[in-house]
Amino acid sequence: MSKLKEEYSYSLDIYMDLIGGKWKLRILYHLSNGTKRFGELKKLLGSITEKTLTQQLRELEQDKLIIRTVYNEVPPRVEYSMAEYCTDLLPIFKEICIWSIKYAKDNNIQINS
Repeated sequence: MSKLKEEYSYSLDIYMDLIGGKWKLRILYHLSNGTKRFGELKKLLGSITEKTLTQQLRELEQDKLIIRTVYNEVPPRVEYSMAEYCTDLLPIFKEICIWSIKYAKDNNIQINS
């Protein structure tokens, strides 16, 4: 279920409700590299449970940030992709990554990916 409200006091709160938390930004980051199936996302995200991934994907779809495509095949195939509206975030993802790498380097933090 979407966390969006009808009114906000601060614009940053909209961002936090849309993609705040542990998983949504990571999911969007992986979808920014192309369409993925559920199993691919689960593997890329590592420790996320199937229940949590399902919930996060449903919320992102409900908020129109991703597109869920179901193919009429046996067995069923479902793919997730970043919605056109969400591609505006790509330059922001890049800047967050650059900042994070710099911060890690300056503070002797190792990044394993």
